[in-house]
Amino acid sequence: MTVQGEAQTKTGVLLTDNAASKVKSLLDQEGRDDLALRIAVQPGGCSGLRYQLFFDERSLDGDTVTDFGGVSVVVDRMSTPYLHGATIDFVDTIEKQGFTIDNPTATGSCACGDSFH
Repeated sequence: MTVQGEAQTKTGVLLTDNAASKVKSLLDQEGRDDLALRIAVQPGGCSGLRYQLFFDERSLDGDTVTDFGGVSVVVDRMSTPYLHGATIDFVDTIEKQGFTIDNPTATGSCACGDSFH
């Protein structure tokens, strides 16, 4: 897992090279270059908070934007404290495929892995 660490100072989030590559691929499939990857924390799930990753064209007041090798990552001001130090990766193995979030500020998570506290 290679991480582009210099950009962490803006959003508090790290995006690995694997994740950046997958995001670029998905954006290429969409044929859009005006979208950014928004990472947010919302209430929900069995542990209280849930991660959301989605493409967004909006710019909200208080957003922090960081570039990871041509991929813009946006975090809103309410989510920033929950995501500080989190690493977003993309895994593609026979057992699992998808984005993963390693968050050192999460004190626990549910059995399904979709929410944390």
